[in-house]
Amino acid sequence: MRAVVARVTEARVTVGGATVGEIGEPGLLVLLGVHTEDTEDTETKVTAMARKLHELRILREEESCATTGAPLLVVSQFTLYGETRKGRRPSWTAAARPEVAEPIVDAVVSALRERGARVETGKFGAMMAVHSVNDGPCTVLVEV
Repeated sequence: MRAVVARVTEARVTVGGATVGEIGEPGLLVLLGVHTEDTEDTETKVTAMARKLHELRILREEESCATTGAPLLVVSQFTLYGETRKGRRPSWTAAARPEVAEPIVDAVVSALRERGARVETGKFGAMMAVHSVNDGPCTVLVEV
């Protein structure tokens, strides 16, 4: 599993012009990709990703969402596993199929909420427009 995590002052996801998820205060925008091999030991990976995202100390003053209560906006992003080493057209073979990835993304969101995190989401599989105002900018890659 791989996540691109950006510290933001605000972020929202729209589908067809309608907002489906939004954080209107400082927090984290999480673009979450699932690899084909993430089906092995899924529960451990889901727990590790949720813990890492919740406790990641990249907010102002090296705080985390766990310590400040800042929200997270989680958006599924299969393109994080696009392979671009050969040619000009990315290959998506490393990204998990939607029927495999969706329950794993949902499990990460649930695990975050079980930890007490405030979480908004995009809409899995939809053509989403992601709007964000980066704070810093501060963007990191998280892998489990």
